[in-house]
Amino acid sequence: MSTAVTEKQERNPRGIPKAPFIADVAEFLGTNPSPENALKEFQAALAKYRYMDNNLTQRRRSLEDKIPDIKKTLAMVEFLQERREGKKMLGTEEDDLDGDEDTEESDASRKSLTTTFELNDTLYAEAELEDTDTVYLWLGVCPEVASHRSYVLMPIFHQANVMLSYKLPAAVALLRSKLDSAQNSLTTVIEDLEFLREQITIMEVNTARVYNWDVKRRREVREKSEAKDAAVERKES
Repeated sequence: MSTAVTEKQERNPRGIPKAPFIADVAEFLGTNPSPENALKEFQAALAKYRYMDNNLTQRRRSLEDKIPDIKKTLAMVEFLQERREGKKMLGTEEDDLDGDEDTEESDASRKSLTTTFELNDTLYAEAELEDTDTVYLWLGVCPEVASHRSYVLMPIFHQANVMLSYKLPAAVALLRSKLDSAQNSLTTVIEDLEFLREQITIMEVNTARVYNWDVKRRREVREKSEAKDAAVERKES
């Protein structure tokens, strides 16, 4: 398609051009038809659409892998926050009470939580989670995991390699923000993929229509030429 036609094309909200459907091939090609050039332009447009489709498909897979990780991490941080807030409330009530029984309950409430964490896809280790108000979040995949009275949780990005510490409320807010962003991005990517596949189909139909029109035109030209030659031969004979 020419530059002028490309500039006039409709686009989706992300700027992907809409493929025009060719209803009348003869009108589209004009008075001096050049099907070969049109087919080359269609093939170039198809290559661009397929390139975008491939990139968005990879991005969709990445988001579909990332979102469950963010959800699991968010659930863990929210659990730690709720557990800590529950201990604070219990501690406030115990300050107003006396006696050995209350002290025993207080000691029990401060016991560490025993759980398991993932080292690899099929390898888990046991750990005791002590009371803390800080977590460390991987902002990328890192080969080492370490913590000291804080918790190292799953990554929220897959292309970085940085760990940062956050207070529990800040970590919850960050993870919720990243989850909303990832889910919105996934919705957008799916919409763009559907749009792209529709444009690819239209361009494939356009290609077939122009090719068939050219085949028919060449056949008609050949038939006229053969009929003319036959008429000349009859006159000569």
